[in-house]
Amino acid sequence: MMGSSDDLRYEVSQNAYIKLVLHSLKHPTSSVNSILIGRISPSNDSLLIQDAVPLFHQHTSLLPQLEISLILIEEYFSAKGLNIVGYFHANERSDDYELGGVAKNIGDHICRYFPQAPILLLDNKKLEALKKSKDTGAIMQLYARDAYKNWKLVQSDGNSRFSLKEPSANLVLLDYISSEKWNDIVDFDDHLDDISKDWLNPALFN
Repeated sequence: MMGSSDDLRYEVSQNAYIKLVLHSLKHPTSSVNSILIGRISPSNDSLLIQDAVPLFHQHTSLLPQLEISLILIEEYFSAKGLNIVGYFHANERSDDYELGGVAKNIGDHICRYFPQAPILLLDNKKLEALKKSKDTGAIMQLYARDAYKNWKLVQSDGNSRFSLKEPSANLVLLDYISSEKWNDIVDFDDHLDDISKDWLNPALFN
């Protein structure tokens, strides 16, 4: 039996983490969102977020585009033994630290298929602080649904339930930020405008 969200530990890989932040940095005045890809551990006590697919920076709340993207994402990753396991959101305003209705609704939608799915929300205060402090903690808040299906903050500072898989992830992220690597990120909005642009971002870390 899978662990419930109440006791599940969450871990995000370096590449998934960096992809999420770079997508947000590419569109600093828009809300952006991504789908989290991964699997539950064999011991059923942790969820590893192994990859991320940038979704939208223009149509974050439109259900038809979301449904199409989820079908394509699921088809691709299920062949690799991975699942859609959660949702990422960055708010339009950098001073907005609340989990809004759009994020909750999409999170609820994903939970219909994967009940343990979390939502990661970018914390812009931590993103700004990271450039000065070289902190090793994730610059995101993690939310999970409680027994009443309400979204609750699991943690906003580093603890044992939410961590970066590679401790050096923030240092690598800072290198990518300094080289403006966010310009290379492709999301589904970009793909819908030009189908030659690959939403899998295969060359991002080359």
